[in-house]
Amino acid sequence: MNRPNRLLNTPIPALLWDLLVVYIAYTLCRGIFTILNWSLYAGTLTLGHGLELFGAGLLFDTPAILYTNAVILLMFLLPLHWKEFPAFYRVARWIYTIVNSIAVYMNLMDCVYFPFTGKRTTASVFAEFSNEGTGEMLKIFGGQFLSHWYLVLLAGLVTWAFWKLFRPIPKSVTRPSSLPRYYSTQVLALLLAIPLCIGAIRGGFTKATRPITISNANQYVNRPAETGIVLNTPFSIFRTMKKTPFVVPDYMSDEEALALYTPLHQRNDNEAFTTRNVVVIILESYSKQHIGFYNRSLRGGSYQGFTPFLDSLLTTSAMTYRYSYANGRKSIEGMPSVLSSLPNFVEPLFLTPASLNAMSGLARELVENKGYTTAFFHGAQNGSMGFQAFARATGFQRYYGRDEYNADPNFNGDKDFDGTWAIWDEEFFQFFAQQMGQMQEPFMTALFSASSHDPFVVPEKYKGRFPQGERPLQQCIAYTDYALKRFFEAASKQPWFNNTLFVITADHVSQQIDPFYCTTLGNYCVPIILYAPGDASLHGYDEERVVEQIDIMPTVLNYLHYDKPYLAFGRDMLGSNAEDGFALHWLPESSSYEYVWGDYALEFDGKQTTAAYAFRTDSTFSNNVLGSMPADTRNRMERHMKSVIQQYMQRMTTDNLVIKPQQVNN
Repeated sequence: MNRPNRLLNTPIPALLWDLLVVYIAYTLCRGIFTILNWSLYAGTLTLGHGLELFGAGLLFDTPAILYTNAVILLMFLLPLHWKEFPAFYRVARWIYTIVNSIAVYMNLMDCVYFPFTGKRTTASVFAEFSNEGTGEMLKIFGGQFLSHWYLVLLAGLVTWAFWKLFRPIPKSVTRPSSLPRYYSTQVLALLLAIPLCIGAIRGGFTKATRPITISNANQYVNRPAETGIVLNTPFSIFRTMKKTPFVVPDYMSDEEALALYTPLHQRNDNEAFTTRNVVVIILESYSKQHIGFYNRSLRGGSYQGFTPFLDSLLTTSAMTYRYSYANGRKSIEGMPSVLSSLPNFVEPLFLTPASLNAMSGLARELVENKGYTTAFFHGAQNGSMGFQAFARATGFQRYYGRDEYNADPNFNGDKDFDGTWAIWDEEFFQFFAQQMGQMQEPFMTALFSASSHDPFVVPEKYKGRFPQGERPLQQCIAYTDYALKRFFEAASKQPWFNNTLFVITADHVSQQIDPFYCTTLGNYCVPIILYAPGDASLHGYDEERVVEQIDIMPTVLNYLHYDKPYLAFGRDMLGSNAEDGFALHWLPESSSYEYVWGDYALEFDGKQTTAAYAFRTDSTFSNNVLGSMPADTRNRMERHMKSVIQQYMQRMTTDNLVIKPQQVNN
């Protein structure tokens, strides 16, 4: 045996070698991530800056590698004699291969998942998919494995490399020539390793050093999306385990905060309540980018988009807004925003302990105070994504999912299942219309669509019928638009139709293309559409007011002249002053807030404003105007934003999301 091989079969050199192999694997994953997501960085990422990002990534790789290899470090540094414990090191080889392979698989999966969420996966992913059955998960992941076979192959090769390159090889372990020196070296190495590992995991050795978190990646990037290159998935998951996302800031006194902004609503006019049905339709991944009506100024007046039915509705019959935004980047973030006027800050509400808070929403207000019948519809397996739990928690009396669809003899059951997620939109929308025809009026319903979701396929009978577009998603957008057309054709024949207010929006955006939609603000551009076939006055295109999903609940209740007090973080899009409209959402890629009001969009890291853009004229956010914007405007925006954040965090941590009698102004 030559000297290099003998050296790698002694504990400390072997440990350093094994850790080096893991660092190389993490760097390989970072390279694959950058290549597969190159559309996010093309034109802005230079070679020099790219190398800086890769170098910074090592700082975040170190804690992840030390966490996952803690058992390996202990096994290698314990003062045990290798020759006497050969099985001990066979076990070490298995542990090393398994734990590091899992870490690599996490990184490779995020290569695909990152574009949809805008951030590295955190510990919340376990709760996000906790309601999916084993069979459903196998179908979902099975489809992903097939469509990304090259990543599966790469993962297998990396696992093989971990096994083959592991040192020492147990059968080649030899007795050291000097046992006293061997044992003393092992003890010394163990004693040195403990503080070194602690310092590496914390990101420094001084008292002033706080353990590095995912937000520390911001100091190395020029754009928020670049945090995806710097971070790795195991680190992001470890750093968000058992963390409470809701920390109440002390920006101002409670009295001052309430004077600036209040989520308490109480109508003061004497208008009688209008008994209208309310139907809220939430479309999966329906970014404004794919809707022709909103994009003709960007792509030319002849641009058709992928939604001819929605375009016709917007042109002739509905009310909508140019500056309308989502409050989150995931489906489970859109639900509370749209139906309960609760924004999403830091982490999705329903993946935190605050999900057990008492909360209201459109359904509960109308059921308990106006005697409405309520139901929630989602064509996936019952319980999927936690939607059923949310519906029940916020006042929906009935839930209609895949089980109820399959039980209805008027439909084809699982013959209409898309094979991955849910019943096809066309058939489930018809089921939705039929069920509302059997409900007692007045009713309030909500539907969450499913077909415009990865793996982005349409029914076999429609292959080639819809435009393909620049992204696979876009043919699914066109298919769902057709399903909407057929739904409204069926609904318009029913007696309840003309006495109904329809609200159409999206849960979040997906697969952005145009530079306008690739900014931090563009990543939240979703339609908000109000359509009342019995009210011709509810029609127009508001090109000034800033609105967001949390405005839907107060808008609907005020439109109905609802006369009871309620809690909502949004504002009435129809009745309040246009200049008071604002949008506030969390940017997961930079762990900061974005606040939009007037002519500006501010980025705020929780302590200070870090950037400002004149979003109405600078659509691609190319010019940071933080230093030149009017000081009084900046001050007004910062104070109002801090008031909203403080009250939201306070109410989340104190279970105060339902209005109390003492809060009502009599």
